[in-house]
Amino acid sequence: MIQLRGIAASPGIALGSAQVIYDDVPQVPHYTVSATDLAGELDRLNIALQRAEADVRALRETSDRQLDDEELAVLDTHLLMLTDGSFLDQVRARLSEDLENVERVLSRTVGEMVYKLSRSPDEYLAERANDIRDVFRRVLRHLLHLESNRRFEVSEEAVVVVHDLMPSDAVSLAKLKVRALVMDAGGRTSHTAIIARSLEIPAVLGVGDAVRRIRDGQRLAVDGNRGLVVVDPDEQTAGRYQHAIRAWHEREHVLLEGASLPAETTDGHRVAVFGNIEVPEEVTSVMQHGAEGIGLYRSEFLFLGRDRLPSEDEQYEAYARVLRESAPHPVTIRTLDVGGDKIAKTIQSGGEPNPILGWRAIRVCLSDRALFRTQLRALLRAGVHGTMRVMFPMISGVEELLTAREALAEAAHELTVEGIEHVDRIPIGAMIEVPSAALISDTLAAHCDFFSIGTNDLIQYTIAVDRGNEKTAHLYDPFHPGVLKLIDMVVRSGHAAGITVAMCGEMAADPYAAGFLLGVGLDEFSIGAAAVPEVKRIIRALDLASAKTLAKQALSLSHSAEITQLLHEQAPEPATFAY
Repeated sequence: MIQLRGIAASPGIALGSAQVIYDDVPQVPHYTVSATDLAGELDRLNIALQRAEADVRALRETSDRQLDDEELAVLDTHLLMLTDGSFLDQVRARLSEDLENVERVLSRTVGEMVYKLSRSPDEYLAERANDIRDVFRRVLRHLLHLESNRRFEVSEEAVVVVHDLMPSDAVSLAKLKVRALVMDAGGRTSHTAIIARSLEIPAVLGVGDAVRRIRDGQRLAVDGNRGLVVVDPDEQTAGRYQHAIRAWHEREHVLLEGASLPAETTDGHRVAVFGNIEVPEEVTSVMQHGAEGIGLYRSEFLFLGRDRLPSEDEQYEAYARVLRESAPHPVTIRTLDVGGDKIAKTIQSGGEPNPILGWRAIRVCLSDRALFRTQLRALLRAGVHGTMRVMFPMISGVEELLTAREALAEAAHELTVEGIEHVDRIPIGAMIEVPSAALISDTLAAHCDFFSIGTNDLIQYTIAVDRGNEKTAHLYDPFHPGVLKLIDMVVRSGHAAGITVAMCGEMAADPYAAGFLLGVGLDEFSIGAAAVPEVKRIIRALDLASAKTLAKQALSLSHSAEITQLLHEQAPEPATFAY
């Protein structure tokens, strides 16, 4: 029995037999061609592209009954890549310059693009390298007249083990009764991980050497909650995982049973629990898990991983869809937040020596008014389809907030002059993500309808800890006394001005933080869909009077360890299951 560790990419637990799938990337021939051969090489490329496009369209048509919109969007992305004129122009130009066979030119061009993307600090963009590799592997196989060696003829007991499953292959899993997925490569933001979560397939990615260490037919226990794979578990271990599978399903069932109940304390104090989303397709899941609306729609995901900026109409359709599908519940949309660790190749940063502290979020929008204007117009137009709030990210001073508000007013005036339907007024909020904003929150509150505390950034900026740096990640502490005092200050400032205060960072999903946040007076929690039922259950087990006492105690302590111990001791037990 051995244990392999990776990334917990899709929750759940499974036991099954390994089906190891080996890579089928063909060997690329290399030879020179003459100028008179170029037309023939281009014809071969065009035929291969057409056949690859037909493959993807056929897969999409045969899969559309089993896949949701987000999964189908993976295939639509592949179709766009196959018809991307700018990329194909690069291949054609290079073919004329290098006078090499088209397979060689295509392989080198794709390889360079994949290399650049895979080295991106933005995990989302790095994972898009898989899509490019996947699409053009199809083209290459058609150029070489090869059939794919991959086989997904597996039993319902199978655990698929693969080095690097391409998104279109992951789509094929929808037709199979696969128990789990284990992959050497990949991360939580890869399309493969997204599809696994959508299909509720437990998945552990980023294992590194699973294909080398696992043989076909070996029994595997896959723990998608902990990122653990146990190879050939003994009977005692297998029995423990069988029990864990039953307990996991029971836990999910119990939590979902209470998901529709309000987040109301035992002494009658009610708060709102909203959901966070990245793409419109997540609305259904968020609502099914009991969210009372969308507290954070990260609009930047419309801008990432693409070759052109989304148009006003494209943005309008996305925002309107979320509003319609969420109705009558409210939706809070964050304006574009790129930069730092979220790099959009359509928005040039000019090179950032320190991107986390650099040109990002509201700074990008205020320096590119055309970009900002397009998004604001789309938001104003979409607002007629539901109850919408808009918030500006990474506000550090009053000047930024007022300038952003002026830009919104200008966009509304333009639409009025043009006679285009739009909402007359949108509640405006500031995200409190940097210490300067927290320290002047009393001033900012006079120009806002609400605050939303973004703890992911507020914590790293307050403690000076880059949460993506493995050398300092252990110092990232939501219960640092300085962080708690800033949160308390923001809530007090908001309430003094008569506005609501929300929290949309990961701290809001921490069951041990719920008592403190209630105690300082937080009005709204906004968290990932899966965490909604648990947080609502924790809140229902608390009473406001005790929470206020707890918050006062926590704020009086000087050490994180003392605060952590206090909050853990006095919190209701999170929903657990036994291994």
